[in-house]
Amino acid sequence: MSDFVSTAPTYGVFARDVLPERIAARLISLIGDRQLRPGDKLPPERDLAATMQVSRPSLREALRALAMLNVVEIRQGSGTYVSSLKPEVLIERLDFVFALDDSTFTELLEARQMLEPGLAAAAATRATDEELAQLRACVNHAAAHVDDPEVFLTADLELHQIISSAAHNQIIARIMDSLTRLGLASRRRTATLPGVRAQSVTLWRMTCHRSPRGMSSPPTPMFLASSARPFAGRRS
Repeated sequence: MSDFVSTAPTYGVFARDVLPERIAARLISLIGDRQLRPGDKLPPERDLAATMQVSRPSLREALRALAMLNVVEIRQGSGTYVSSLKPEVLIERLDFVFALDDSTFTELLEARQMLEPGLAAAAATRATDEELAQLRACVNHAAAHVDDPEVFLTADLELHQIISSAAHNQIIARIMDSLTRLGLASRRRTATLPGVRAQSVTLWRMTCHRSPRGMSSPPTPMFLASSARPFAGRRS
């Protein structure tokens, strides 16, 4: 972690009455352009406001907004730093979006339907013996608690992490980790639907027995479709 970046970012100049949203957008742009990197310390508020020619209250509001999104960290007595920018950190606040708009649940379920079969097929063929043992233990635990939605949900999340790891593809693992975190609220809903938990256990056992054929054929349309019905027709 560095106190200041070696090459000073071009923060830009704004009219003093500029909206905090524009200031925040500029800082995000600098991060996207790699002029600001994880762990970099921003200049002191007074200096940064002078550089960007904005008022300190507007800058302070922009930084607070970015802090709420986990883009920056405001450390009392130390300054403001770019966060780690890890996907799991950045998406923590996005569950709020799903709480507001049911249509996003449907789209998330569609995304899972597109990605999960291929991921499970890869895990079925690439998993090590140790990973398969972990999968079996997790599936057995889920099966033993198929009538307990909360315990089953915990096992569901653990199992998807194991499957993502067993596929041995870091890119898809990150995507699926993000989807899993974003979909926690939707999983709580679908876990209570009739037949979903039992069907999930059956599909998971295919992966444990290295059955890529069974898993490569989309295994989820039936219960994903039924899961989506409570949210259908609510798109804004």
